[in-house]
Amino acid sequence: MTSTTQAMDSYLALDISETYTRALLFDIVGNSYRFVAAGNAQTTLGTVLQNVSTGARLAIEDLSRISGRTLIGRDNQLLIPTGSDGSGVDALVVVVSAGSPLKVVIAGLLEDVSLESARRLAETTSSVVLDTFSLNDRRKTEERLDALLHLRPDLVLVAGGTEGGAGQSITQLLEPVLLACQLLPQDARPRLLYAGNRSLGERVEAIFTGRTQVNITPNIRPALEVEQLEPAHVHLARLYRELAIQKLPGLQELDLWASSNVVPRPTGFGRVIRFLSLEDATKGVLGVDLGVNATTMVLATGGKTSLGVYPDYGLGKFTAIARDNVHLQQVLKWLPLPIPEDYVQDYIVSKTLHPGAVPTTAEDLAVEQALARYLMQLSWDRLSQGVVNGRGQRAARLLPPVEPIIAAGRALTHAPTSGQSMLMLLDALQPVGITTLILDRNNLSPILGAAASLNPALTVQVLDSGTFTNLGTVICPVGNARPGTPILRVQMTLKDSDEEIKLDVKQGSLEVLPLAQGQVASLHLSPFHRADIGMGPGKGGSLKRVVGGVLGVVIDARGRPLQLSEDTARRQELFRKWLWNLGG
Repeated sequence: MTSTTQAMDSYLALDISETYTRALLFDIVGNSYRFVAAGNAQTTLGTVLQNVSTGARLAIEDLSRISGRTLIGRDNQLLIPTGSDGSGVDALVVVVSAGSPLKVVIAGLLEDVSLESARRLAETTSSVVLDTFSLNDRRKTEERLDALLHLRPDLVLVAGGTEGGAGQSITQLLEPVLLACQLLPQDARPRLLYAGNRSLGERVEAIFTGRTQVNITPNIRPALEVEQLEPAHVHLARLYRELAIQKLPGLQELDLWASSNVVPRPTGFGRVIRFLSLEDATKGVLGVDLGVNATTMVLATGGKTSLGVYPDYGLGKFTAIARDNVHLQQVLKWLPLPIPEDYVQDYIVSKTLHPGAVPTTAEDLAVEQALARYLMQLSWDRLSQGVVNGRGQRAARLLPPVEPIIAAGRALTHAPTSGQSMLMLLDALQPVGITTLILDRNNLSPILGAAASLNPALTVQVLDSGTFTNLGTVICPVGNARPGTPILRVQMTLKDSDEEIKLDVKQGSLEVLPLAQGQVASLHLSPFHRADIGMGPGKGGSLKRVVGGVLGVVIDARGRPLQLSEDTARRQELFRKWLWNLGG
């Protein structure tokens, strides 16, 4: 293979999800990298084929038919590098979200410090926390050992101790883990990720040498008031990759094709959101990837990233809590149609059994979009406050000002209308101030993040190529005026024209100013009654350049947090009205 990225022109990406495998081709068009074409196939996992490489080959063959480019040779192997006849590609990157999440046991000193930081670290990749050990754990050593032998975790994540602090407590905490590694077969022993007091790293490594693999990372809690997860996430993502290769038949072959460039989907998605946040360190960027296996939420500001991956909140993984009446009621409140509870429950169960199924009726679509709203709410709550309260209710925690919001995931990007995509995001995330909603319709974000390590220019140029869809600029005033009271005057002037549009926006309304996609205008905003549009209570100003999206300029004055009517018929009528305002 060519040794320098400068000489590489074409890239193939494989996106292996639970239901579908996609093969995507990127190449230089003119003077820049562009997304060229995509092929699709069902993921061959959990089928009689039981090998993800089979689905990958099928997706590549589909891509070859579409692009007219030969990618697989007669030996059934990927052609790397590009041949003189134009066949093959120069490099491959693989993004994976298929398979079961990591099974994790957390050990930490203090429940509200070490354990919480370790839990948030575990949530930066697809994982499920099976048990926690702490100094306050009243179980005897043999009881914790029994738990480890029964649960058989993939990973024990250890945190605790500020830098230079005492180490005896950590050593004591690890005793049942050491015993479990001595008793379990070699291939069933959990790996150890140590993210505590670094002065103990060598001692921990010496204790477990020859018994299991140990990874030492920078302390995730170097001081009581300081949490740093990103360095440890790099190690955790690498462990996820290694374990995924072990667990997913056929992935090792693809890893060889990709020269070890297999990346967890959430890690790739997080890289892109982090990159976008570097453009303006004063503004955060929010990304949401609503998938079948998990929902990923990323908030990045000036390159500092908070990443949460929530397998419990995947569209195809919601069955268990859907049977809880509190959770079910939270889904039901987002329905725009009168649909019986048992119908909703049956749909959610069916979605889990057939996660790739597409809604075929108005009722099915309404349930899926209601579920999407609730899952995004839960995910934001987890990211913003650590954990949803015990009854599964949404806390009133508003988004910080962000610009833009990037949305991926089929339920959002392939909704029948752009208005439905917009309303799902507005209802679930409830942004404040002024932002832009952008759809990643081709779900390229995770792939571009993964490819950045091979060729940053590819990522930058594809992001700038217009592949993503601008839904529109959104203005969300926050205030306490009574419903029906004018709270914002908007004056829009089209570029290179004297045409002006004026609109007085009332509290409780959802309005749209027509601005054609790509058309440029300026906005002058004058709030009333101390409404805040992100410039301070009652303060207005001008936006010199606003570019029209699919839906123009949207003003969401429905209030923050959004208060829905208790009357079911009235609430459903409002949903239909809001959707009508956004074009249906």
